[in-house]
Amino acid sequence: MLGDLLIKRKMKTTLAKAKELKTIAEIAIGRMKDPQALRFLKSKLPRNISAAIIREIASKTALRKSGFTRITKCGARRSDSAQMAIIEIIEDNPGNEQKKP
Repeated sequence: MLGDLLIKRKMKTTLAKAKELKTIAEIAIGRMKDPQALRFLKSKLPRNISAAIIREIASKTALRKSGFTRITKCGARRSDSAQMAIIEIIEDNPGNEQKKP
């Protein structure tokens, strides 16, 4: 699931899976900032994740220290009433916000 999240940047899943994925994704994205950790990350991530994807995510989240992902609750799934959520990678930098007059 981590590989799909890194490629698509946003996915819909159950709330329990989203919470578990958030902890794993936060650690992985935090390590992406270190250029020396690229080889380690390539060994731990799925094969469909390229170095270009890792560098792109690292550059978009460079100014953040934590809080790289966001979980939004969507309600219950109709078939089995499982709580659904959308998990996404936050790519905007906190310093790039424009102030409204």
